[in-house]
Parts: sequence; structure tokens; C-alpha cells
Amino acid sequence: MTHIVIIGGGHAAAQAVTSLRQKKFDGEVTLITDEGMIPYQRPPLSKMYLSGEITVDRLPILRDSAYEGMGVDVKLNTRAIQVDKKAKTVSLDSGETVPYDKLVLATGGRARKLTCEGSDLAGIHYVRTIADTDKLKPEFEAAQNILVIGGGYIGLEAAAVARKFGKTVTVLEAEGRILQRVVAPEVSAFYTQIHTEEGAQILTNQMVTSIEGTDRVSAVHTKDGSRFECDLIIAGIGLIANSEIAEKAGLETHPAGIYINEFCQTSDEDIYAVGDVAWFEHPIYKREMRIESVQNAVDQAKTAILHILGEEKPYAELPWFWSDQYGLKLQIAGLSEGYDDLITRGDTSERSAAFFYMKEDKIIAVDCVGRIAEFMQSKKLIPAGIAVDRAVLEDDSKPFKEIAAELLA
Repeated sequence: MTHIVIIGGGHAAAQAVTSLRQKKFDGEVTLITDEGMIPYQRPPLSKMYLSGEITVDRLPILRDSAYEGMGVDVKLNTRAIQVDKKAKTVSLDSGETVPYDKLVLATGGRARKLTCEGSDLAGIHYVRTIADTDKLKPEFEAAQNILVIGGGYIGLEAAAVARKFGKTVTVLEAEGRILQRVVAPEVSAFYTQIHTEEGAQILTNQMVTSIEGTDRVSAVHTKDGSRFECDLIIAGIGLIANSEIAEKAGLETHPAGIYINEFCQTSDEDIYAVGDVAWFEHPIYKREMRIESVQNAVDQAKTAILHILGEEKPYAELPWFWSDQYGLKLQIAGLSEGYDDLITRGDTSERSAAFFYMKEDKIIAVDCVGRIAEFMQSKKLIPAGIAVDRAVLEDDSKPFKEIAAELLA
């Protein structure tokens, strides 16, 4: 009987179990996670879970009954510490050794930590796990002057929640603009304006050099000599892939993750890696990358399980992402790196617009704010590689669904 072992506690791990159930897999399945609950959603941690809009019972991706119904051996609060490729076993921190026929590494990543002077003081928080947010919540509620380090999605989402509760919020971004690595300057400017209108202070080119405090944080110092008082810090400065177990096992790795092929296999044909930890060449964009998104985690898990069960369906999905800030849903389809033109459809002053990233007159990505039609249809247009006239995209008087239908006809 085939024994599949899954290491992880997020969307990729849950999808692996879902795919096995859908395919009526009747072998043994063991799921190992170092967290205290079954695989759960992480995106709400910096938004609705932090704000209290949803409770912990809404976070699990599957119910306990789904694991019980399949007979999955779920090992909570258990860390996988070593993989022996030759013996095909996983050693656990409990002292137990689990054999496998096929192994799925859905180990995800961990929050990058601050390393400057004072970074070990109380009052500094990261948002990656439920334990992180549970630790943050009481201090978040009591704090009045919150400083966010990092102008990426996590930082900006936390800033938006803080403003909703009337906190004084300052966002310090080391780069020249917020969201610099993922969106165009026009979109950065749009979100800077939104946060400013909502009462948050966005400051760029602010590299944190030290954190002041006795028992807990009281102020932050930056490279230009500025000092910012605060009673709580939320840092969102990136993710480090949890690839150490793969490196230790002798699998081929990249500094940013675990190398996989189009079927999510690692350099060992019986070991797969999926989600935030996987490093691969994307078939649409023809370059190597690691993608931090629910979509990527789910779709790679589907690909891996199909391959394990004998179905070869290469991973070829278009990346997409989302972010919620101040009641505005930002939906992103595709990857914008390498664009040569940006076309805006809609009115940014009305907080409703689609930003199309073009390369040689073809859409390679789109950022949509309150524009579900543009988002949904662009997911079809981008892989099709159809040239589009600028005037067609800019004309907001015609429904985008009709535009897309004509282009795809």
C-alpha cells in the first residue's frame, strides 16, 4: 500500500489532501505540521482575523472530518527534522520515524526578522502564523501609536486594520515607494494616496538602523537620522523559504527555495515540493521564480498529487494574487516584470481602476482595484498572448467582458 507523507500546514498541504480524496486514494496518508492546528488560511491573519471580523474556527481550510474520513494521520505540533532519501523516512522531533513512498514538501516559509540593534525588544511583531497574530492581538488593541516597517502587502494590510481602529499609523518603507517590487509607480502612488486619505503616514527611503527601548520598543531610528516614537511595531519585510530540510537531505536547492520540475518533483523523483518553498521555471514567463500566493500553492499541490497518482499534467497556471485594504480589493493577474508600457482604465480618483502591464502591445499582467471583470477576463487574455490596441483598453464605456470576447474570438 502506497504511503504518502505531507509536511506542511497551509493551503498546499490542505490541497494535497483534497486532491487525494477527490481521486479516491486508498493508501496511507500522514500529514505533519509544527503548528497546533490543522492546515489553515494565512491571508486573513493580517486582515479579518487581526481585526476580529472572523474567529479561529473560520481559518481551517478543511474540517477535521475531512482528515478523519480519509484516515489521514495528522501529527500536530510536530516538526520534521530530517529526510533520509535512501531509507525513505522522515525523522520527527518526537523521536518517531515515518516511512514514505512519496513525500510532499509543503513547508512554506517564515517571516524575515529584523536584525538591527534593539530587534529583540518586546513589542515587535510579525504576521505569518496564527500564533503570531494571537500574540499580536492584545498588544494591538492596547497600542495607540503603531509603526509598520515594510510597505508590502502584509504591512499595508495591517496598517489599514490599525487605521480602522483609530490608531496612529506610520509606515516606514526602505525603498523609494511602497509595493516597489510588485507594482508600477502609478499603482504605488495610488495606494500611497489611499493610505494618506485614510490617515496613515507613508514614509519612503526610510531604512531602519536601530530600535530604542528599555523593556519594550519606544522608538525607531532610521538611516537619515529620523526618530519615530511608537508603542508597537509590526514588521513585514519578506519571507524566507523553509528549505533547510531539503538542503540537509541533499536535494537540489536555490538560495530562495527548492528546485522542482514541471510536475513539482525535486531532484529526487519520490519527493515533491509545492507552494511558497518551490523554485521553478514558469512556463508562461520563461524564467525561474518562487511565487508566494494561495493560487500557486493550490495548483502546484494539484499537479504533484496527479503526478504521484500517475497523471502527467505539467504546472502551467497563470499566477494571481489579492490584497484587501480599506474595503478595496486589489486583484492581480500575471507578473509585471519586464513591461514596457502601462495603460490605465478607469478613474483612480474614484478608487476604481485597472492597470494593464503591456509588453510589445500584449497584456502580461493587470492590477485591478474594484474591477472584477477586468481581472477575470485578463486571466484569459494574458496566456492567449493577443495584441491589444491602447485605445481599446482605455475606453471604459464598453464592458470589458465584451472587449475580451471580441479579442478571444
